Amino acid sequence: MTTTAPAPEKTFFGQPRTLANLFGVEMWERFSFYGMQGILLIYLYYEASEGGLGVDRDAATSIVGAYGGLVYLSTILGAWLADRLLGPERVLFYSAVLVMLGHIALAVIPELAGVGVGLVLIAVGSGGVKANATSLVGTLYEPGDERRDAGFSLFYLGINLGAFAGPLLTGELQDDLGFHYGFGLAAVGMAIGLAQYARGRRNLGPAASHVANPLPTAQRPLAAGIALGAAVLVAVLALAGLLRAAILDNVVVTLTVVATVAYFTVILRSPLLTRVERRRVVAFIPLFLASAAFWSLYQQQFTVVTIYSDQRLDRDLFGWTMPVSWVQSINPVFIILLSGLFAALWARLGDRQPSTPTKFALGTAVMGVAFLLFLPMAGGGPNSAPLLGLAGILLVFTLAELLLSPVGLSVSTKLAPQKFTTQMVALFFLSVALGTSLSGTLAEYYSESAESRYFGILGVIAIVLGGLLALLTPVVRRLMEGVR
Repeated sequence: MTTTAPAPEKTFFGQPRTLANLFGVEMWERFSFYGMQGILLIYLYYEASEGGLGVDRDAATSIVGAYGGLVYLSTILGAWLADRLLGPERVLFYSAVLVMLGHIALAVIPELAGVGVGLVLIAVGSGGVKANATSLVGTLYEPGDERRDAGFSLFYLGINLGAFAGPLLTGELQDDLGFHYGFGLAAVGMAIGLAQYARGRRNLGPAASHVANPLPTAQRPLAAGIALGAAVLVAVLALAGLLRAAILDNVVVTLTVVATVAYFTVILRSPLLTRVERRRVVAFIPLFLASAAFWSLYQQQFTVVTIYSDQRLDRDLFGWTMPVSWVQSINPVFIILLSGLFAALWARLGDRQPSTPTKFALGTAVMGVAFLLFLPMAGGGPNSAPLLGLAGILLVFTLAELLLSPVGLSVSTKLAPQKFTTQMVALFFLSVALGTSLSGTLAEYYSESAESRYFGILGVIAIVLGGLLALLTPVVRRLMEGVR
């Protein structure tokens, strides 16, 4: 009697094979997202003679910060729809459609009308993609599976492949043909990602369509009424001129703080939580604050670093001037080179790797060090900052990011209560929303004449916050109840 050995499980670089489909859709969504964002700020403040809209620079950074914050703030809506109505898989699909439509609007609708319509669609759609793609990756692993952090690092690689290629190609098109061609290419990229995802979405398994905490039918009219009322309120405020471009970042900061307090309160007071789940949510609070501080500096790649690259950086390469947006591809190159090493390191160390609070503390402090590294180049004139100097600083950005960002995605799924799975991921993205909108607010204090003070103060604050979290790590680990 003979037996046939079971065929080995097909994997995606040692991870569940279905990770490949989520890897692909997130890669193309990031291609379109970062491709557009790489040229957005200069589109806003360049003069009409250069193809831009001629918006005041402080107002332009406010718009970019507010838009970035709204992307992550929208994860609340995407997570709520997934957990209460549609399940994460369907929300992901419909959100990707919104992203594509937003890029089309930027490409074909002229002036600020196209910016308004396009950025709102992209922000709402990207929020749905982000929360649910991350949540779906979490469903691929059983509790205690040591491959989880490595799998999230691989997923993060897909994000950065798109983030690398997007600014290069959209920036080249913008430089040669104009901004709207760059926005159009972002729309094409999202269409490719949507088609790829549609082919494999049925293979994600039943967990992908599971509605964790279904909204009772009787409560649905109330939810629809609240949504309609919010939309009407925003429209009235906009028509009344109360949502001026220069204060949009502060509006999003306020909304994010209110949403964060409300979300933590709702989850912590829910009778559906066990004692262990409630303690784990409390443990997430200091991680949330450290994450917000980190992202308020990191996301200045799209505000201060873009201005710095446009006005201070020597972009001349053997007589050819590199497009401003290409600077946005430096960080993804380092991510691509190093994310695999970090994934292998965490997998090799297993339960000997640093705890999540320790990684967060290191990531926040290293981000502060990156800002201090601007000081030797501060105070120069136009084209005085060497490209290699900025590339070295962005390498330190990358090291900080790899210590915190993929780990943050992972820990949000590990600490999540059973009835709030996707919404816990949305809480992590709320920290990114707060930090991103703050990056627009902080950028208003930047000027070429005060670079030393700007980079020095923010760098020291981040290092101090990282040190405080390191001191709190033993307390946080006890609250995490066995989650590392």
